[in-house]
Amino acid sequence: MDPDGAVFVAIDAGTTGARACAVSLDGRLVHEVRRPYPLAAPRPGWAEQNPVDWRERALESLAELARALGPGVRIEAIGLTGQCPTVAPMNGRGEPVGPGMLYRDNRATAEAAEMRTRIGEAEMHARTGHVAEAFHVGPKVLWLRAHEPAVFAATERFMQPRDIVLHALTGTIATDETHANATVFFDLRARDWAGALLDACSLEASVFPGVLAPWAQPGEVTPAVARRTGVPAGCPVVIGAADSQCAAFGSGVTAPGPVSEMAGSSSCLNSVVAAPLADRRVTHYSHVIPDVFSTELGLNTTGRAVQWALGRFGFDDYAALERAARSVHDRLRDGSAGDPLDAAPVFLPYLGDGERDDVRLRAAVVGLSDRHGREELAYAVLEGVAFGVAETIAILVAAGSPCEELRVAGGGARLPSLGAIKADALGVPVAHLDDDTSPIGVALLAASTAGWRREAETAIAAGLARAARFEPAPRGREALLARFAWWSEVRGSDTVRTPIRADAR
Repeated sequence: MDPDGAVFVAIDAGTTGARACAVSLDGRLVHEVRRPYPLAAPRPGWAEQNPVDWRERALESLAELARALGPGVRIEAIGLTGQCPTVAPMNGRGEPVGPGMLYRDNRATAEAAEMRTRIGEAEMHARTGHVAEAFHVGPKVLWLRAHEPAVFAATERFMQPRDIVLHALTGTIATDETHANATVFFDLRARDWAGALLDACSLEASVFPGVLAPWAQPGEVTPAVARRTGVPAGCPVVIGAADSQCAAFGSGVTAPGPVSEMAGSSSCLNSVVAAPLADRRVTHYSHVIPDVFSTELGLNTTGRAVQWALGRFGFDDYAALERAARSVHDRLRDGSAGDPLDAAPVFLPYLGDGERDDVRLRAAVVGLSDRHGREELAYAVLEGVAFGVAETIAILVAAGSPCEELRVAGGGARLPSLGAIKADALGVPVAHLDDDTSPIGVALLAASTAGWRREAETAIAAGLARAARFEPAPRGREALLARFAWWSEVRGSDTVRTPIRADAR
């Protein structure tokens, strides 16, 4: 903590719950409070939450954080982030008129196809940096209009979880560029709503909040919120950005070379480019710093797959699962496993009834033998997650964005074996940061806005210096390249990408 008691707070309306985190100017997490909320899946491919939960759990976590910090600690500013793209229909009073639809909700496939047809994929990607999928906000809005016309008619604005928390704290209705990017109606270079794209879908820009830069300060903590939470009224609130963009900033991914992986329930992979890439498989966002862009690709159920394995395979805890997987990986690295293809089955980590870029993908375990036990199954799940990440990074490399190092933060950074497997799969160093860089990133973005820019930069550099590092092992890489070829064959669909490249550096 800063000697004079100053901290910066992040509020994150995430996938599994809301949290409030206090971050010091050395880039360390001082204290964190989480409040969970449920996820409903009323039909296959659907994923819903109650938007009231985003708001209420966020305020509860902030109040508990303020109590835990005590009167001797001064909250200088608050930065906001959250899951994205997730959207809820809200009325004029800022209350939901229907459930929120999560990023992993795939019901709007027909509407995404309609957008692609009306606008054209090339035009859409050139203007917005995205090609519409059910994953995005825009198709979800069109789905509501087509299938829930009463809900659509009652909606004043479509807001994302972070937007709803901002409104609760300050009374301000606004969004930032990164959340607007995820609608597929926002002009990436002009940094404004794309009127022609909205017109093509018979929508008005007014159905979304006004757009600010991620470093903007649109308001302050209101007196009512101060009474409820104990945070002083007038505390500045910085709007922040989507969780993955904040994670990239907190991981020091502010120039080309490194790739950030925000490894939570899902994984988002981000790199920095001076100009958007032409490859339509690569999506783009505004960065949280001016004048550059952030690429993004991801997978829906990476951490969720590890959590699934923990329960289904009967491990007592993540440490036990990790030890089991490490025993197999060690044998692959030292050659004692024999034929790499016999060492374990392969696992496809697509447990969410479809992936964000291919709704047909499903999870699978292939090559299972009665020689295999829990160790091999644990390894297969971690390897499948690593292969999914490596395949996705290969898109960035092929599109022109290098990967010199993978920087991992979040739950996935707590499994050393997963870092070692990724290093062998990618052929580049992997750094596991010791704290979740999404809240750290947005807290330090708030610090930078509040006048502590140099200190924030130093704090990010200190976090990188503390990271655990994993280097690729030649024999392990050789074994994993053979296993990846098998995995790719099993994975096969018309969206199979460039395989892992030996020259990935």
